[in-house]
Amino acid sequence: MDVKVPHLKDEQNLPLLHNMDVIEPQKTLIHRAINQTCKSTAHLSNLLPTGTVLSFQILSPIFTNQGKCEDEPVTKLITLSLLSLCAASCFLLCFTDSFRDNKGNICYGFATCKGLWIIDGSATLPHELDAQYQLRFIDFMHAVMSVLVFAAIALFDQNVVKCFFPSPSHEMRRILTALPVGIGVFCSMMFVAFPTQRHGIGFPVSTN
Repeated sequence: MDVKVPHLKDEQNLPLLHNMDVIEPQKTLIHRAINQTCKSTAHLSNLLPTGTVLSFQILSPIFTNQGKCEDEPVTKLITLSLLSLCAASCFLLCFTDSFRDNKGNICYGFATCKGLWIIDGSATLPHELDAQYQLRFIDFMHAVMSVLVFAAIALFDQNVVKCFFPSPSHEMRRILTALPVGIGVFCSMMFVAFPTQRHGIGFPVSTN
């Protein structure tokens, strides 16, 4: 028994999307403001090295003994050492930068007054390009803000707070609650106003 499939004579082929003229709506002032805000807040991902923050969040419960270090001076010293190392990492990594060589490999280095010092020495930059990676005043500002934001993150960590402030007073609780928020807002505004152009170790890598 043969099965006949009816053919649609009036069938029309719909055009592909890339062949159609997409009408873009006119952006209003609100849409432009939202778009600019999203672009500005995207720079905030460069504020802290993700590896340092992740290491702190993993090691914090271990080093602080889950916040139970009130009568243990050694545990407090270890916790303070962890905070100092992470803060120093946030500060120093703000002076690192990266570029892609001719083969597409990513090379990292430290910004100096003369240019970019390549860590592994696998590549060299021409003098014209090397001058673009020189150390600037804004790098120190970003480094200080990075340390401040890390301090705010540390104050949000309950293990750290319980370790150094096991029985805070009412005023101290208000300070511990408001201070990290104030630091975060201030540093975010400063970083949005003065974004960094560097893509150092632990920061998002540029596609260029």
